[in-house]
Amino acid sequence: MIGERLVQKVSSTRGFAKVAPHVVPRLDRAVHRLTRGKYLLSAQMLPGVILTTTGARSGLPRRTPLACMPEEGGWLVIGSNFGRTDHPAWTHNLLARPDAEISWKGQDIPVRARLLEGEERAAAWKALLAFWPPYATYQARVEREIRVFRVVRR
Repeated sequence: MIGERLVQKVSSTRGFAKVAPHVVPRLDRAVHRLTRGKYLLSAQMLPGVILTTTGARSGLPRRTPLACMPEEGGWLVIGSNFGRTDHPAWTHNLLARPDAEISWKGQDIPVRARLLEGEERAAAWKALLAFWPPYATYQARVEREIRVFRVVRR
């Protein structure tokens, strides 16, 4: 599918990594709010959720639109941060407080997240690269290991 390949190519660029973090989440939050949780704009490219974490320092709820890979019993969420150098804040929040909530297709679901490591992460990463190849470009651009979380219903 040519459109999908074009989107993947564009999303792998450094320019996209600079602009997208400032534009995509705001648009996603607005569309999600206007459609009462039924749609995310970015979900036209990849499945998406709104992840509500508890701030590691503030203790306040933090809502973040994320691409995800649905799997049986839950989701994989990826801390790619569009291939930028730092881990995204939501990953720090999940490490500190793994209980969260996901808005998935208009339904709010209490979840628990677990950071994947070792062989489990390697297997998930392989599946993620097959699902969305630009993750390889994001990883190649940064020195940190991109965090991958398995999120399951509580």
